[in-house]
Amino acid sequence: MAIDDLLDEHEQGERVRSWLRNNALGILGGLALGIAAIYGWRWWVAHQAQQQHQAHSAYAEAIKQLDAGAVDKAGALLAGQKGTYATLAALRVAKSQVEAGKPEEAIATLRGVEVEPSLQPLVNERLAQLLNATGKPEEALKLLDGDTGGAGLELRGDALLASGKRDEARDAYAKALAATDVASPARRRVELKLQEAGGQVPEPVEAI
Repeated sequence: MAIDDLLDEHEQGERVRSWLRNNALGILGGLALGIAAIYGWRWWVAHQAQQQHQAHSAYAEAIKQLDAGAVDKAGALLAGQKGTYATLAALRVAKSQVEAGKPEEAIATLRGVEVEPSLQPLVNERLAQLLNATGKPEEALKLLDGDTGGAGLELRGDALLASGKRDEARDAYAKALAATDVASPARRRVELKLQEAGGQVPEPVEAI
């Protein structure tokens, strides 16, 4: 090997060592962040798994109490729970509470869980239905804000009619009817509500 090559290698080595000295803190910081990210991810996964396990346990116990007829205990078990299991259990428990003549407890059950985002519209509609039934139409309207589905618009019409806003209720029922499939069993009910609010049910369009 030529002396010039040795000098080049020595010079390159010195440059590398110098670069390492100047960037040691950054390298160590990056490693620390990387390690922290790995442990943070593992903690998050473990935490999510633990929450899912807790929610599933609460769901199973709530259903067990429900089957045994202990509706009140079932609702209490779900308080503070969140996720899909808790939401599904809350919907089932609330239904049983309504059937037992306890709509206020059903409202408390649905409000007591942290709802799975994908099920939030359904829970809002169930809550709105209960709020309408218990004389709280203004609260129902707040929950239904932005709901453009047929069921949501129908419930909005119910709340508006209960609030004495007949014209607005008629408009909501008309929109609900337009958003409801012709073959849906709910369509006839919406038509009757529209007529009760003073609206006209449009004539069906005949196929050519």
